[in-house]
Amino acid sequence: MAMMVEMVSDLVCPWCWVGLRRINAAIARLDSPDAVELKFRPFQLAPELPPEGADYASFMRNKFGASDDPARSRWAAMREMLENYGREEDIPFRFDGLKRRPNTVNAHRLVRWAQGQGLGIAAKETLFDAYFHRNLDIGNTDVLASLSDEIGLVKDVVIKLLAEDSDKNAVLEEEDAFRQLGIGGVPTYIIDHRYAVQGAQDTDQLVSILEKALSAPQES
Repeated sequence: MAMMVEMVSDLVCPWCWVGLRRINAAIARLDSPDAVELKFRPFQLAPELPPEGADYASFMRNKFGASDDPARSRWAAMREMLENYGREEDIPFRFDGLKRRPNTVNAHRLVRWAQGQGLGIAAKETLFDAYFHRNLDIGNTDVLASLSDEIGLVKDVVIKLLAEDSDKNAVLEEEDAFRQLGIGGVPTYIIDHRYAVQGAQDTDQLVSILEKALSAPQES
């Protein structure tokens, strides 16, 4: 039975896209990549946002302050770091083109449906690229439906599911369960239901962590 690695992440978190590329690379480097099963779990960094999201510039101003605020300078430095890491992982970040800071509940629902069909990675990669490279509003249901074919999902089915709220509470409850466990930042990797690793660790570190977890004796 494959060891479960659960990646808790948000689709508007740039570190999570870096983390996705690194965990996939780490798994591929294992002697037996099939010994690990990667699953995606939802998390919202800004759950207070309304369904329509917010203007990106206003959101960033509220979070980091005016252009002369020290926190804004820290974000500028972090952004440069992310762009450098992105180039290393072949990630084409385009932060200057972001117009909306979306509410990501429906995007997480889309990942949930895709994951049920073995298309979790395709959904995550498509949504990250849609937001950070194409600068689309992934909180908009029309945008999400338009990405269906790219992911491998049936568009008409996605449109119908998005119009319903039948699994929205399940997503929110899953997210709340991770908050109750003390998770406040993403990405966080939960390995074999026993270990939690926070942050976008580099690939070598992730390989080492996975190898140790695979070789650790199982609890009876």
